Amino acid sequence: MSNTVSWVFHSARNRIATLQGGRRLYSRSVSNGNQLKWRLLCQATPSLKSRSLCNSFPLQKAYRHTSTEEEDFHLQLSPEQVNEVLRAGESAHKIDLVSGVPNSVLHFESNQLAANSPVEDRQGVASCLQTNGLMFGIFDGHGGHACAQAVSERLFYYMAVSLMSHQTLEQMEEAMENMKPLLPILQWLKHPGDSIYKDVTSVHLDHLRVYWQELLDLHMEMGLSIEEALMHSFQRLDSDISLEVQAPLEDEVAKNLLLQVAFSGATACMAHINGVHLHVANAGDCRAILGVQEDNGRWTCLPLTRDHNAWNQAELSRLKREHPESEDRTLIMDDRLLGVLIPCRAFGDVQLKWSKELQRSVLERGFDIEALNIYQFTPPYYYTPPYLTAKPEVTYHRLRPQDKFLVLASDGLWDMLGNEDVLRLVAGHLSKADHHKPDLAQRPTNLGLMQSLLLQRKASGLHTADQNAATHLIRHAIGSNEYGEMEPERLAAMLTLPEDLARMYRDDITVTVVYFNSDSIDAYYKGG
Repeated sequence: MSNTVSWVFHSARNRIATLQGGRRLYSRSVSNGNQLKWRLLCQATPSLKSRSLCNSFPLQKAYRHTSTEEEDFHLQLSPEQVNEVLRAGESAHKIDLVSGVPNSVLHFESNQLAANSPVEDRQGVASCLQTNGLMFGIFDGHGGHACAQAVSERLFYYMAVSLMSHQTLEQMEEAMENMKPLLPILQWLKHPGDSIYKDVTSVHLDHLRVYWQELLDLHMEMGLSIEEALMHSFQRLDSDISLEVQAPLEDEVAKNLLLQVAFSGATACMAHINGVHLHVANAGDCRAILGVQEDNGRWTCLPLTRDHNAWNQAELSRLKREHPESEDRTLIMDDRLLGVLIPCRAFGDVQLKWSKELQRSVLERGFDIEALNIYQFTPPYYYTPPYLTAKPEVTYHRLRPQDKFLVLASDGLWDMLGNEDVLRLVAGHLSKADHHKPDLAQRPTNLGLMQSLLLQRKASGLHTADQNAATHLIRHAIGSNEYGEMEPERLAAMLTLPEDLARMYRDDITVTVVYFNSDSIDAYYKGG
C-alpha cells in the first residue's frame, strides 16, 4: 500500500468516530457529538468551501477496495476504470419541439456520484403537460434518503397542480369522483428512480387532491402565478409530510415509511422554464447558476440562488426576527442551526419544527425507532419551534440569447468548486465540444469520412474526453488540486475510498446542466 493512501486511511480513522445508525458518520469535533448534516473533514474550517485539508497531501497511488482493512487496499484503478465509475450515472436528453415550436431548452446532461450508501441525493426532470413548462430539480437528503426520495417524487405534481386552470382542476376532481382516469399531469424525462413509497401512494394522492380542492375553492380562472406556485408547492408539500405521519394509519409499512420521511430531511433547488421565463426556487444549500456569454465572447456567472446557512447574513437576520432576542446567541452554534443542522431551510426534519410534546406523542405510538434508524436528539436550547422552514427563495430571470446554460447541483459539488470554477469548466467544455464538432454540412457523409473522423479523434486522444458536462464537473470537483489542476492519482484515490470513509472526504454529488437554444430565444424577441 502506498504511503499516501495509508496516510488517508489512518488520518481518517483517527479523525472520525463511527456511531452505528444507518451508516451515518459523526465528527468528534462537534461539541455535542450529534448532527444531522455532517461537515466534511476535508472542510474543517469555518467555511465549507475551504479545501485546505483535502489538498494538504500529494496523492501518489490509488487502490480499489471495498473494506476498511488496510490489507484490502490491493487493486489499483486504471484510467478506464476511473472513467467507468465516473460515467456510470450520467445521462443526456434532447428536448423535442413544443407544439411545433423550438423550445428555449436545447438539451440537458446530468450525473451523480455517491458518497453515502445508499446515496441520499435525488434528481428529477419533467415536463408539465398542462402548461408546457419544464421542471428540473436537485434534492439533497440528510439523515437518510427517505425525505429526498419523497420530495423528488411529489414536488413536481404539487407544482403542476398549482399552475392548472380552474377548468382543468374541475376536470381532475370530476375524474376522481367518477373513478375515471386522471388527466396526465407530468411527463418524466429524468425520473427520481424506483419508488419505495408504493405502499403510501394513496395517501400521497389523497393529500394532492385536498390541495387541488382548496385551489378550486379560490375560484382563480388561470391558476397561480409561477412564483406563487413555487412558494405554495414547497410549503404545502412540507406541511403534508408533517401531517401524514401524525394521522392514524392501520398499515404498519405505510406508518414506518411516513415516519422515516418526516424525521429525515432534504434541501431542494428547482427550476421552472417556460419560453424565456426562468424561475428558480431554493430551500437550503443546493445551488443554481447561469452561464452567460457576452457579445465580446467573455463569460460571466449569474448566481440564481443564495445558500441558506450560517454564512448568509440575510438568513441569520430572518432567524433572529422569527425568534426572541434571548435566543440570538443560540440560534446558530458551531455554524449550524441550533448546533445541529447546516442548512437553515429544508423539507422534513420535524424534530426542528415540532414541539417536544408533539414529537413525544408521535414517537410513542409503538414505532421501533432503532430499527427505523430514526434520529432522536433535542438541542439544549430548543424553546420556540419551528426553527426550520421549507419556504423557498424564488428568483426570476428573463432568458436572453447570451444565456447559454444553467447548472443546478447539490452542495457536494459546491463544497469542492466555486461558482466561477463551474462556469469556467462548463464554458471550456462547451467550447471544446464546438471546436471538435465536424462540419458535415459542407462534406458528404459516408462511411469513409466517418471512419477517418474516428481515427483522427482517437489519434488526438479525444476519445477519453468527457462528453457529458456534469461528468466533467464531478471529475474536476474530486480530482483537482488547490491550484485547479487535475491530478489523476488524487481522482483515483477519491474514488477508491471505502464506504465508511468516502463521506468524510466528499458528499454525494448530483449535477444537471441545462443548455439553452439561443436561436429560439432570439426568435422570441424578434416576434418569431
